Amino acid sequence: MMLRVLLTLLSHYRRHPGQLAMLLLGLWVASALWSSVQAVNATAKDSYARANALFSANVDELARRDGQPLTREDYLSLRRAGLPVSPMLEGTLEIDGERLTIVGIDPLTLPSSNTLGTNGTALTAFITPPWQTRLAPDTLDLLGLSRQQAPGMTPAVDNTGDSAGDGAGASSQRLPPLALRADLPPNTLVMDIAAAARLLDRDNTLNQLVTAPGALSTAPEGYRLTRAATLASPEQLTESFHLNLTALALLSLVVGLFIVQAALGLAMEQRLTTLRTLRALGVPAATLVMAMLLELLVLGVLGAALGLASGIWLAGQLLPDVATTLSSLYQADVNRSLVLPWHYWVGSLAITFGGLLLAGSGVLWRAARLNVLALGQSRAWRLAYQRQLKRMTLGAAAVAFLALGLALWLGLLPPGQGVLVSFGFVAALLLGSALCLPPLINGVLHLLQRWLRRHPLAHWAVADIQLQLPRLSLAMMALLIALATNLGVSSMVGGFRLTFLDWLDQRLAAPLYINASPSTLTPMLDWLDARPDVAETLPTARGSVDLLAVDDAQEQGARERIALFGITPAATITDRWPLLDTISGRSAAWASLSANSVFINEQMAVAQQLAPGDEVTLDTPQGTRPFEIAAVYPDYGNPRRQILVPTEVLIQRFGGEVASIGLVVNDNADHQALREALANSFDVSPEAMVDQQEIKRLATQIFERTFTITRALNGLTLGVAALALLATLLAQARDRQRQLASLWALGVPRKTLTLMPLFQLGGLALLTGVVAIPLGIAITWTLVAIINVAAFGWRLPLYLFPWDILITLATALGVAVTAAALPSLQLWRTSPQAMLNQGAT
Repeated sequence: MMLRVLLTLLSHYRRHPGQLAMLLLGLWVASALWSSVQAVNATAKDSYARANALFSANVDELARRDGQPLTREDYLSLRRAGLPVSPMLEGTLEIDGERLTIVGIDPLTLPSSNTLGTNGTALTAFITPPWQTRLAPDTLDLLGLSRQQAPGMTPAVDNTGDSAGDGAGASSQRLPPLALRADLPPNTLVMDIAAAARLLDRDNTLNQLVTAPGALSTAPEGYRLTRAATLASPEQLTESFHLNLTALALLSLVVGLFIVQAALGLAMEQRLTTLRTLRALGVPAATLVMAMLLELLVLGVLGAALGLASGIWLAGQLLPDVATTLSSLYQADVNRSLVLPWHYWVGSLAITFGGLLLAGSGVLWRAARLNVLALGQSRAWRLAYQRQLKRMTLGAAAVAFLALGLALWLGLLPPGQGVLVSFGFVAALLLGSALCLPPLINGVLHLLQRWLRRHPLAHWAVADIQLQLPRLSLAMMALLIALATNLGVSSMVGGFRLTFLDWLDQRLAAPLYINASPSTLTPMLDWLDARPDVAETLPTARGSVDLLAVDDAQEQGARERIALFGITPAATITDRWPLLDTISGRSAAWASLSANSVFINEQMAVAQQLAPGDEVTLDTPQGTRPFEIAAVYPDYGNPRRQILVPTEVLIQRFGGEVASIGLVVNDNADHQALREALANSFDVSPEAMVDQQEIKRLATQIFERTFTITRALNGLTLGVAALALLATLLAQARDRQRQLASLWALGVPRKTLTLMPLFQLGGLALLTGVVAIPLGIAITWTLVAIINVAAFGWRLPLYLFPWDILITLATALGVAVTAAALPSLQLWRTSPQAMLNQGAT
């Protein structure tokens, strides 16, 4: 019996292939968008796990208290004292614009064997000349090699990275013989520290001294100990980025499932006679529901297969931009080819089938609840829809209370926390608004019918669109969510772009910047000061310090390593540098910075709940001392906390080093001659001298690539909503011709009948667009004021773009008219005789 019932149900799609296409389309796009983002996230997490295998966040680190670089003598003295430390050396190479990280280690003293294993033969080959270069197979593409060619090869590379010594220019060298290791991170070459020192031209300096977690109870004299628990892994830094992608993918999944639910509802309404006949022949209700469930599973297998295949292709297109974004913002290397573990396949299928069952649950419930006689009466379904509108109103009220509770919860949380709660608040806003939309449209149509009683055709048009509302409501809900989200994200990205470009103009005050090693920049300062064509030098410096406490009342506890950034407080800088909050104005803040205070970035102010006037206790090389916070400044795009001090203070008091020099030259100066003089006197490469416009261009390019995937998912979500509307109209086009045939027979011109659906659906979409505008503004505010602060530590100003609001309304109208155009065209091409025949069947 089950097989015969199932075949009977499936035969419906042989007569209505458009509905089958709509069902599969909904499952296809919903599964494709979700699985593509999950594929990107799975690949990134695999790269993070492999990066953590290099002990970047699973070891304690030692640094010198005087701020000077670690040397080989430091390592040897500590080892002779019996301390279990291990040296690490890091640098970068660039090949065809792609960055390769060089990691040199000493496997004999390394605190863990996870990276290389303990095989004697492999260990001997790694630590003895000609050494070995361990790399992941997916890094071979950058070297232009295949898996078969790689073992034992010694490819030549041009050392143009940032660790090439004193900036003497590029030098061609050969890597030690290659050996593949699948558990290493992408774009990373691991070799013995002796081979790395020779390749990077670093004879004596080291990047890190590491030890096993907890191996040292206290730091040795003259050194600073940073525990593994306080180090941030790449996965921690990028968690909010992937959470945003997941939220957008989930939204696309929900919109796609609206198509499925609309198609299932329409198919159920058209199969009422078949269902009544099956029940009258003795098929139990449980058997009928089970057969419908099997039907959903059959369709789910087809839709999930199409969605997975398309999702993997889409992920392959999006992954390069995501990898570039993560590398630019967080210095996290992500594989450029997909890595999909088994749980990705299981999870994607589970989400697809779970969403399908959720979309079909309402249809199954309604079919199981209605009695045999009511199954054949379409009015029973319409009465059920009126009851459903009441339930939607009650559900919207319940969701509104939930949103209010989440808002109160967010108000109680400390600043910078509550990312998940924030997304829950946005989801509640979207769900509540979507549930309110059908009752709102129904009420507006009731009012229009009263106003248009003296206009028979217009009155009929309003009554007709109200009759279609049970079928169109889900498509309109999908359109509302897509429009509001598109407006919210577009406003957020547009506001971020304006703020970011304005911030760049303020921060990049000098026309020319020189980046080189500190040993080159320090003597360069005196040389530049003596040149008459240089009006002003603006050196910057970098360092780090231990934060011990954030106010006088707090006892000194665990140390936290904070980045230091030094600038020259000259008028060129202070007149343009943006400040968010000060004690008593900009002038007083800059004056106190020059004396004995510090600035902190917004990320640190949010994380530590600090404000101007508070004090932070820092562990300087001269001892522990408090510093007053004079101002808070914006630091967009920086994932880390940072303290700002004058360059001279950073070098003298904190042991920092010069990081770059900004040059303000005279108006009549010869820029090219200055560049040539710098290159001849200090052997500075042309790449080390960057003008302001080039920095802005690169920063803007990184910004645009950062939001490429966001814009792509927004566009796809809006496209899915348009498909939902189009599929709904196509599925009911045959029934619409039957209804319009009577009007044609009464003398209504066919041109009027053809244009009427455009006005009907266009008006419905405009009403949806008007509702989407305040919802989109609310989403924008939530994104910039709550989610961005919780995810990244800084807040964006709220920008509203009237042009975007007009585009939202135009998009709503365009989507509706486009969706209605094809059924209208079919109606125009249908002959009057065919219309009458349709009406007679």
